[in-house]
Amino acid sequence: MTLPNKMLLIGCGNMGGAMLDGWLAAAADPAIFTVLDPMIPSVPEGVRLTRTQPDEQFDVVLLGIKPQGLAEAAPAIEPIIGPDTVLLSLLAGVQLDTLAERFPRAGGVVRVMPNLSAKLGKSPVALAGKGLSDAQKDTVKTLADMLGQGEWIGEDTFDLTTALAGSGPAFVYRFIDALGKAAASLGLPEEQANRLAVATVDGATALAMRSEHSPGELARRVASKGGVTQAGLDTLDADDRLLKLMTDTLRDAAARSAEMSQEARAKG
Repeated sequence: MTLPNKMLLIGCGNMGGAMLDGWLAAAADPAIFTVLDPMIPSVPEGVRLTRTQPDEQFDVVLLGIKPQGLAEAAPAIEPIIGPDTVLLSLLAGVQLDTLAERFPRAGGVVRVMPNLSAKLGKSPVALAGKGLSDAQKDTVKTLADMLGQGEWIGEDTFDLTTALAGSGPAFVYRFIDALGKAAASLGLPEEQANRLAVATVDGATALAMRSEHSPGELARRVASKGGVTQAGLDTLDADDRLLKLMTDTLRDAAARSAEMSQEARAKG
């Protein structure tokens, strides 16, 4: 496992904070991390917090500011991004070419897309990079795997992967909510229905993660011909209604991600 000796987090909001918590939970040394954020009141014990930009360089810099603030912030940040620095970007819609243009001396640039499950070490982490050495790729993959499961992808699939892995938890929450509400509408007490829905999805997900079988095959194995589960699956599968719904959901989310990329390029 290869970790950086020094890592700077510029901005430590919801996602940056979740990633920091995930790295610390995975036993990374807190002394590795410096957080640059003028707003947050505190950071975990052992992590350095600064309100002004440090006058030093880092092995890895995680950029967690708002995408629309990049043009204004980049000139001040660029001097600490040297040829031995890997720049990780959480900025939605900001492409690798834009990052390389803003930070031309960077040793490599990487777009990173986790979700808030990073805090628990349970997040898929999409990675698209440019200009990295093999050693730098190993460091980035190690950092990603500490948060769940790192996946190198082509940047041409980043919008779709953002819809799936980045926005996906919200879609799963909607499903859990609907599962509980449906049970409540049919007669279960609402709080009990919600608890059972959450527990059901939790157990099913844990089994799917550990199983040698695909989720589709697991669904088939749970169901018995003519049984209770098959009756419900027949409703979900009629006219491919669930598949069509999820395809439309991911298509629309991916399209919005692509629109944000265009908006970011237009703003320069």
